[in-house]
Amino acid sequence: MQTFDQLDQELDRWTAQGRAVPLWWRDDDAATATPELTRLVAMARRHRLPLAIAAVPARMEPDLVGALSAPGVTVLQHGFAHVNNAAPGQRAVECGGDRSAKDVLAELGEGMRVLMREFGASFLPIMVPPWNRIDPAVAAGLQQQGYFGLSSFGPRYFDGQGDGGKGGKGSTEDAPLVLPARLAAINAHLDLLTWKSGPAFAGADKLIRLFAERLEDRRLGRTDPAEPFGILTHHLAHDEATWSFLERLLGRLGSHPAIRFLPITTLLAETPVR
Repeated sequence: MQTFDQLDQELDRWTAQGRAVPLWWRDDDAATATPELTRLVAMARRHRLPLAIAAVPARMEPDLVGALSAPGVTVLQHGFAHVNNAAPGQRAVECGGDRSAKDVLAELGEGMRVLMREFGASFLPIMVPPWNRIDPAVAAGLQQQGYFGLSSFGPRYFDGQGDGGKGGKGSTEDAPLVLPARLAAINAHLDLLTWKSGPAFAGADKLIRLFAERLEDRRLGRTDPAEPFGILTHHLAHDEATWSFLERLLGRLGSHPAIRFLPITTLLAETPVR
């Protein structure tokens, strides 16, 4: 069995400096009460950790409401129907692509109203774009539609510096995302799966190394040191190796003094907007 030594050593450096990492957990693609979703929610409860679930409003079945009614679960919005609107030959995108921003935003707003009606106070209007991609014109209209934030993948950037959407399920070559004003960015940074040839476990050794390296980037100021660090899972695509690693990772993180595992509602209140 692999060790967590590299990650433990990096976290110990944070502790030695009197610093802590704000951490959160996002899971994507919820639409119905599958056994995998039940297993995920049970794992969060067992570790006493908050969990943000990105639900697909146009695909959700009535049983999803009960499945996500557990304490500590917050519901986010995962696009509208998780369909690809990209032009032929372009990378998959639902929040943009070969449609006008006006039409996309109207559809997203319809989805938001569905989730508000079904989940009430458990729903937080934060957009999680499918494939972690969103056209700038659509992102710019989210705040006017009533969204509080945007959750993509990778380090957050303001004023168009860098790429707030790279590295997750999808591209490593997407255009830089200009984060709109008055919208909080609460991203994920460590996806337990790889997607190049279909979803597969990224591997324990690789994930531990990436986790430690990305925390080091924060500690040394190469990326925003105040940005919350997000773990990203996709319950429908987990094999047993993924489930096993997630169980051990959560146990490890939950017991380390350098980790502040926080609900996304708290992160939203603490995240600066411009």
